[in-house]
Amino acid sequence: MTEQPQARLAETYAEVEDALLSRWPETKLEPSLDRIEAFLDLLGNPQTAYPVIHLTGTNGKTSTSRMVDTLLRGLDLRTGRFTSPHVEKMSERISVDGEPLSDEEFVAAFNDVAPYTHLVDEQESHPLSFFETVVAMAYAKFAEAPVDVAVVEVGMGGSWDATNVADGVVAVVLPIAVDHAKYLGDSPAVIAVEKAGIIKAGAVAVLAEQEPDVSAVLADRIAEVGATAARAGTDFGVVSRQSAVGGQLVSLQGLRGRYDELFLPLYGAHQAENAAVALAAVEAFVGGSAPLDDELVRAAFAQVTSPGRLEIVRTGPTILLDAAHNPHGAEATAAALEDSFTLDPLVGVIGVMGDKDAEGLLAAFEPHLAQVVVTQNSTDRALPAAELAVVAREVFGEDRVVVEPRLADALDRAVALAEDGSGGGSIAAGGVLVTGSVVTVGEARAMLRPSRRRGEQ
Repeated sequence: MTEQPQARLAETYAEVEDALLSRWPETKLEPSLDRIEAFLDLLGNPQTAYPVIHLTGTNGKTSTSRMVDTLLRGLDLRTGRFTSPHVEKMSERISVDGEPLSDEEFVAAFNDVAPYTHLVDEQESHPLSFFETVVAMAYAKFAEAPVDVAVVEVGMGGSWDATNVADGVVAVVLPIAVDHAKYLGDSPAVIAVEKAGIIKAGAVAVLAEQEPDVSAVLADRIAEVGATAARAGTDFGVVSRQSAVGGQLVSLQGLRGRYDELFLPLYGAHQAENAAVALAAVEAFVGGSAPLDDELVRAAFAQVTSPGRLEIVRTGPTILLDAAHNPHGAEATAAALEDSFTLDPLVGVIGVMGDKDAEGLLAAFEPHLAQVVVTQNSTDRALPAAELAVVAREVFGEDRVVVEPRLADALDRAVALAEDGSGGGSIAAGGVLVTGSVVTVGEARAMLRPSRRRGEQ
């Protein structure tokens, strides 16, 4: 009898990163919950130890998760939060009490589950993936903490997503559009069938505004499992919003009451809509008929952050980072640029993944960018800059496209173009938008924020 391989415990963050990345990548999918269910069973099913607020949708999941988390902590609840992908560092995906795990905590979380990984690998027809392993780490860590509630963002889709072994008492469905078409389908209605899978029996389904055919799919699922629906535009929503220095002032109608002139330090109508969804999700979780405390809500929204979502990382010229990576997200970002910024010229630095709708994304930004510097991030999945340039020239025209394959060079070139186009004044009116992929934004963020404190998000 041959001896089976045993998981080696890690001593450093780098060793954990290497061990996780050696597993199936997030982009390689085999639609089954068998592996993650077997894994969590060996771990004692930690995902049943606390209530879960589960979020799906095409865009806005991470920002909304962070808002939900902040509101819950304002209620003196201990929270766990799982989001993906990460912007700069893998450990960002797992947070407790609003803070990502430290390197030491991340190593400990890995070592808690590592002894069981090979047991599952041996039993199943496919080995555990990177994503399944990190999901198990999160669920186990939340049980160990222990948390009062976990805020969990799906990785992709819903029904077959590894996070879906947990049954959310609140299921949040953010706007559904086309993304990951190869895996999820090529129309919002088809994709909605997969995403609706997070809505479980007895749950409250908090639904952002959707296209009519998507709404019909979600309504069918809610009726099928006996869930309760709370719909944006009917049961809650944005009453008003106006741009303000550093963000916007929003008035929200919740499920339990109205909350006026809340400062939200994020930009764009889409973030106001995310805030309304987050508020409704927390009200649904808390239950009862009384509104949440107004000052609590006000204080919570005022401290929300969402790295890489129209985040200003430098001024003179202004450099914005935004993780938009599909046409739907790009359209929301473009509208926010028009709404909240007066940067002239605005130069884009764009690097996308090879499986994304690059033409649709570029078209959404074209009216707002004076020029675009096409580039690529460091991953194998990145669309080569030369190939992206071909698409960009079709959208922007030859004269407005610059090619810089190295991201660092692209940033330097874009800053120079923004400064030159601003007339050379002491305070540059131009700006740079880095976008196209979470990875591109994460790598740019690391280059542009080298002096930030260790662990700061």
